Amino acid sequence: MLFAASALVAAACGGPADQFEAVYDGLPFDMPRVQAPSIPERSVSIADYGAVGDGVTDNTRSFAEALDYLASKGGGRLTVPAGIWLTGPIGLGSCTELHLEKEAILVFNPDRDLYPIIDTNFEGLDVRRCLSPIHAEDAHDIAITGEGIIDGAGDAWREVKRRKVSDDQWKRIIARGGFVPEDQKGWYPDEGYYKARLTAGSLNLPDASLDENEIKSFLRPVMVSLRGCKRVLLEGCTFQNSPCWNIHPLWCDHLIIRGINVRNPHYSTNGDGIDIDACTNVVLTGSTFDVGDDAICIKSGKDEDGRRHARKCANLIISDCTVYHGHGGFVIGSEMSGGVENILVRGCRFIGTDVGLRFKSTRGRGGLVKDIWCRDIYMKDIVSYGVIFNLYYAGVAATDMSGDAKSDLQPVDETTPEFRDCHFSGLVCAGADQAIYVNGLPEQPVRGLDFTDCCFSAKKGAEVHFAEDVSFDNVTVNGEKL
Repeated sequence: MLFAASALVAAACGGPADQFEAVYDGLPFDMPRVQAPSIPERSVSIADYGAVGDGVTDNTRSFAEALDYLASKGGGRLTVPAGIWLTGPIGLGSCTELHLEKEAILVFNPDRDLYPIIDTNFEGLDVRRCLSPIHAEDAHDIAITGEGIIDGAGDAWREVKRRKVSDDQWKRIIARGGFVPEDQKGWYPDEGYYKARLTAGSLNLPDASLDENEIKSFLRPVMVSLRGCKRVLLEGCTFQNSPCWNIHPLWCDHLIIRGINVRNPHYSTNGDGIDIDACTNVVLTGSTFDVGDDAICIKSGKDEDGRRHARKCANLIISDCTVYHGHGGFVIGSEMSGGVENILVRGCRFIGTDVGLRFKSTRGRGGLVKDIWCRDIYMKDIVSYGVIFNLYYAGVAATDMSGDAKSDLQPVDETTPEFRDCHFSGLVCAGADQAIYVNGLPEQPVRGLDFTDCCFSAKKGAEVHFAEDVSFDNVTVNGEKL
């Protein structure tokens, strides 16, 4: 089966060009039209390279041989037909498409020997972590498409907090083996992971003196790592059960994500949906998320490493997405040291998330977040805040925040984060603990927030600390105007 580049562009655009053009309607900032990848007219099946879709045979070599062949010919499409295809990591090169047919299930082998420890960037820092199951670096014109399922075997990698699962789930989890400390507060893949966790605290950066091989399970990878790539398409597939974050485009330009499903268990530690990190010219549309951490998250590096890389996340359109579970429906931060600007979030639905619209950072980050528009967002049964700005974020869940800014005034310098010029209209929130909460820094208040034509049903209304130029026009909480 041949596959023309023009067909791929049509798939990315959902048919005629004017249908995709609608995502740019009413755009409040200038950005170029996002370019779809161009893939050569060449297609091979993984089955042609000796792969067996029985869920038992390891097909790592078959995937490598098929992709090497396409690379030698200048690219093309690798088709994964119906079946359960077990494999180690897959590296995508330029001008390559990985296409999963409807009944295809791609499962990554949890054998950690298949995933070497490499230099990479995670949570905004230059670190060493395991190679991602799907990865591409400095590639152009790449795509992952189809109607199949990609499973990262994350249950074999992630720790599980006892308090997050039921008794029955806990029994099934500990029956897998692994390591459970005496306090019974969590399950870990092995004792090395637990040792690293004790040194890392609430962060994912272990003591540098520890043996990498001993703590390898702790250095769990994001499932899909796209680093420094240009003209990327993710369309149609289900991405699930990731070892850490699910999808992590980093330093990418011209990225289209359309009609994907992203799933992780609600208890999955660092089980983010998609973390769009220091990318430019992005459209994310028509996608669904049900995850264990932040669902749609915007980042741009952390602290000194982020400021040194100095890469913004800019020119993003996020439309017509649904989030069923997650710490935040749409999130900026807390890693935003390179800056974030020009983002439109429109026509999305958040159902049962901890927070609806979440903006977070802390002293030490630096970076400027500005020119954010959130329009026609529909939220239901939000656990804590409909909208929150918290500049005292310390890596804890939103529901654990005290909401009290008591720190002393600090000098403003390159490490001081700044949020300004964020616009909210047409928000409807049916159920939350609090409608709006803003907690800026005394030395750098949040500035220029406006809420227009918004309706909240919540136990508490709006609370604003260390903020300037905050306006409410036709905003109601429980029927009462603010």
